[in-house]
Amino acid sequence: MADQEYSHHLEVLAERWARALEAAGFDTAIVAAGSPRNYFLDDQAPPWRSNPHFTQWLPGGAFPHSALLLRPGQRPRLYFHGPEDYWHQPPAVPDWIGSAMEVLLFDDTLRLDAAVAAAAASNRTARIAEPGATAALPGVVDNPPLLLDLLHFERARKTPFELACMREATALAVRGHAAAHAAYLDGASEYRIHMQYLLASGQTSEDLPYPSIVAQNTHAGVLHYQHYDRDPPTVRRSFLIDAGATWRGYAADVTRTYTAAGAPDGDVFESLVTALDRAQLALIAGIRPGLDYVALHEAAHRAVAAILAGHALVTCSAEAAFDTGITRAFLPHGLGHLIGLQTHDVGGLQAEAAGRLRPPPAIYPALRLTRTVEPDQVFTIEPGLYFIPMLLAELARADAGRYVDWSLVDRLRPFGGIRIEDNVVVTASGTQNLTRAAFARTQGTVQS
Repeated sequence: MADQEYSHHLEVLAERWARALEAAGFDTAIVAAGSPRNYFLDDQAPPWRSNPHFTQWLPGGAFPHSALLLRPGQRPRLYFHGPEDYWHQPPAVPDWIGSAMEVLLFDDTLRLDAAVAAAAASNRTARIAEPGATAALPGVVDNPPLLLDLLHFERARKTPFELACMREATALAVRGHAAAHAAYLDGASEYRIHMQYLLASGQTSEDLPYPSIVAQNTHAGVLHYQHYDRDPPTVRRSFLIDAGATWRGYAADVTRTYTAAGAPDGDVFESLVTALDRAQLALIAGIRPGLDYVALHEAAHRAVAAILAGHALVTCSAEAAFDTGITRAFLPHGLGHLIGLQTHDVGGLQAEAAGRLRPPPAIYPALRLTRTVEPDQVFTIEPGLYFIPMLLAELARADAGRYVDWSLVDRLRPFGGIRIEDNVVVTASGTQNLTRAAFARTQGTVQS
């Protein structure tokens, strides 16, 4: 970890929290890491991660039961839980913390909680913690909405330290993608491709920021396809992989789509993949600070309309395909979302720091990001073009369905769909594409 970048990162966080606490009427904050909870009627717990607000201060690990005390003008105080245990490996205080924080060690959660409660007494204290995971503290306000809104709005702007973490996460993901594509070319099943992805990216399933989507043929038309077939399909047509990685708690989210060699109608599908890839790059090229992300999402639908018209999937003009809502049957999800400590990071629908929301337009209910584009934001750009039976059936019943070449659509249904997804950093004059840069650095990949 780069000490200078991390130190600057903490300085930025301290300034943000100081402003937010003052605006929300508090002078102290407790940030609880949280703790694992067992499955119902079981002695095993699902994979667990620290509260993302805690991780932003203390990246790179899971530290159950620990807590941070934050007071403007003072060093953060870390109440660290490090029990003696021979059943599990207990966490250790990261050696890179150095003098950045005052560290108090506890091997007992009751003593730790009592110390936190004592420090919070006689202060206007807010606690950021998972509801119900920590005992109530007299006079302490849990998760005050204004404080959370102020913090979530700021989280969209990444520090150089955070960007460095996301570049490393992207590099890991791209290494996995290259191996997954090679496995697909060898005829592997979804399960085998998934295992190759984990091996090449150096991750376990618990490390992933989200469950990988490894979809062949029609499975690519299930937006969050959640299974891994053990056997490869008899006829191979297409392969969509949406898989990411984490580095010190920060996520990468990458999607690519490929066509099987020799697939029936594969030349038509591959031309659609190429067209969507070019459209995605054109959308990214037009991003500038001050742009309305909703307008960018609408531009993606216009691009899909042009692809539908240009490939004779519709008999009307691209403009008519957009105006009649045809594109919404082929692209039902949003163009992208904020990304960082969480795959779908918070604050994407906030119109202002104080929390006023800007909901997505009624015709685009799945859009997760409606903010104005600003420097240092990181978000995904992921247009898609899918052949989803449920949505196509609705379109066929609508008046606009008369403009669709259903014979061609039926030939393409077995391919499932296409999605191309990159992670983009906004700069003062444009963007940096973390994903394309990582592919360009990775030997043997098929995309740059």
